[in-house]
Amino acid sequence: MAIPQFLAELRSVVGTRPLWLSGVTAVVLDDEGRVLLGKRADTGEWALISGIIDPGEQPADAAARECWEETGVLVVPERISSVGVSPEIEYANGDRAQYLDITFRCRAVGGEARVNDDESLDVGWFALDALPELSGSARRRLALALDETQAAAFDFSGVPAAAE
Repeated sequence: MAIPQFLAELRSVVGTRPLWLSGVTAVVLDDEGRVLLGKRADTGEWALISGIIDPGEQPADAAARECWEETGVLVVPERISSVGVSPEIEYANGDRAQYLDITFRCRAVGGEARVNDDESLDVGWFALDALPELSGSARRRLALALDETQAAAFDFSGVPAAAE
């Protein structure tokens, strides 16, 4: 899987040490209420469309760009549905990263779902009652994006006790 040039340059300096990165996830729905998923080349698992935000890029633009690059589907982000932090991830090459993830609910407006880069083995539209197995965090992001009554969701540990 190709990594963005800025990240390759950063990795040349920091090696495999953990990096804190900003990412986006797109929960893409079509006019039939189906969700767009990609089968990841690195894990072989079905997942929501996601990627790293480029330096200076608006998060909503990153979500739309990632959808196009990975699936050939044009989208319009409609709202932020959740913000969260991933656990630390270690990739097969030893690189470690943790992501601040901003999840957008998006509407498909054009293009045709297809494998559009080397990050996906397959791409497809799935009815909500016929989803393949997804990780717990993906199911949570999907549920939050589908909940029309929910404002953007985030975790909060509480206000720290006042220092004396």
